[in-house]
Amino acid sequence: MSKEWIKVFIAAVFEVLWVIGLKHSDSLLDWAGTIVAIVISFYGLIMAGRKLPVGTVYAVFVGLGTAGTVFSEVLFFGEPFKAEKIFLVLVLLAGVIGLKLVTDEEPKKGDES
Repeated sequence: MSKEWIKVFIAAVFEVLWVIGLKHSDSLLDWAGTIVAIVISFYGLIMAGRKLPVGTVYAVFVGLGTAGTVFSEVLFFGEPFKAEKIFLVLVLLAGVIGLKLVTDEEPKKGDES
């Protein structure tokens, strides 16, 4: 896994944190943490998008964030476990992994500027 994909993964982790923060923040400190998570998340996404295909980076970012948010709600916040929901998240992850596998990561001549 390249350094750029690690940035996407870290950005997705912070995406899960800020999405949880948007729902559960109720103090100034919570909101400050949510804002910091937003900044870190989008900074990582933007930095990774400079060297990787933006469409693939965004799809992976959103897919990982969605899956992480769904699993976090079930594990930490008592959301009812539904097999259909987990199945659909797994289908989403399979699509994201497939998209990453078929994407050429090498920049084409003239793409770097």
